[in-house]
Amino acid sequence: MDILKPTAVIGTNAWGGSLYGKAVRGSYVEDDIIIDAMRAAKEEDIPLYDLARDYGLGKAQRMIGEFGTKDIFISAKYTPFTHYKPGCVRKSLEKDLKDFKRDYVDIYWLHLPTDVEDHLNEIIDLYHEGKIRHIGVSNFTLDECKKSKKILDTAGIPLYGVQNHYSIICRDWEDNGLLEWCKENSILFWAWAVLEEGMLVDPRIKKRSPMKFTFNRKIKKLKGLYKVMIKVAERHDIKVPQVAIAFCSTKGIVPMCGCRKPEQVTDLAEAVKVRLTPGEIRRLEEAADTANVNIMGADIFRAFVLKSKK
Repeated sequence: MDILKPTAVIGTNAWGGSLYGKAVRGSYVEDDIIIDAMRAAKEEDIPLYDLARDYGLGKAQRMIGEFGTKDIFISAKYTPFTHYKPGCVRKSLEKDLKDFKRDYVDIYWLHLPTDVEDHLNEIIDLYHEGKIRHIGVSNFTLDECKKSKKILDTAGIPLYGVQNHYSIICRDWEDNGLLEWCKENSILFWAWAVLEEGMLVDPRIKKRSPMKFTFNRKIKKLKGLYKVMIKVAERHDIKVPQVAIAFCSTKGIVPMCGCRKPEQVTDLAEAVKVRLTPGEIRRLEEAADTANVNIMGADIFRAFVLKSKK
């Protein structure tokens, strides 16, 4: 896989212990199954994993380090829950590297736009030290992305990508110009929660999970969209969730999906090879707009962004 041209990313937010798996995802997947999923990812040529210190209540990063990080790509993050303090990014990254049992990460993201210049400057220092191969930003607005690019441009470093929420029912970043800006500047756009935490799946398959229980009323409003997704899935001989993934890849967006089982990795790899027709894209968008359902929200983490002290 070419890290500059990834087709898909495997999310690890659902990795963790049995209590976390059952409480958040409705089920627990044993470590040996996750290891099998990692083998499948290598075979499918999508050995790219997205991590953060809080995933799996802090266990996900240690898990991947124990399973082995040879011949895989690691995407990690620094999440600024407080204002910038000298050395804060370095300290966090060093903990990450210890968890990963390696001396660098392939992509490092500033996870929230708090004190952007200060945090990015420290990330730039770590980049020059060889501890970071590529730099990205996550949950940033268009203006914040432009500011970040300018800072990196000054340092002679390209902005690798933007990692924001995007799905069939959440296309705000397309509407406000961020996606187009990324394309114009050859900046990758990684989309997280493309399945809206399990809401954009086949409604005919009954699965219980805390998320589905929480959003039960909203699921009923998605019936029209489900019908279109089912028809598109039948036309391409794929599963309903794969339609949501193919929707992103068809638009040149890199979909991120949580995978804990080999079959989930296979589904992801197959979905990104599917190209939907303009008519199918239009019908999916029309059905989504008619439903007018907001599950996660394009900027759900804005409340955690601290105002500048300057």
